[in-house]
Amino acid sequence: MEARATAKTIRVSPQKARLVVDLVRGKSVKEALGILEFTNKSATPAIIKVVNSAKANAVNNEGADEDKLYIKKIYVDEGPTLKRFRARAKGSGTQILKRTCHITCVVEER
Repeated sequence: MEARATAKTIRVSPQKARLVVDLVRGKSVKEALGILEFTNKSATPAIIKVVNSAKANAVNNEGADEDKLYIKKIYVDEGPTLKRFRARAKGSGTQILKRTCHITCVVEER
């Protein structure tokens, strides 16, 4: 019995979010939240929210034991990219890509 949670269109680049996600893959939920609490990266608050949401889904919807949960799968996909322009020399412009990501977490009872 697995439970999942997804956060969509998070304003962090997927590359930066994957650095944090790789730290907690396969760990117990309690240990993962402890690691994330002391991880100083911009993607950390969004990942904490997703892990907590997946944990709550497992406990409330599936009737799982909170202490036996572990992160079965957690991954980051690329979301839509916001395209912006910045003024440059001689009246030209340069495109700036503001990347977003989708974070998905699947927890299961061990």
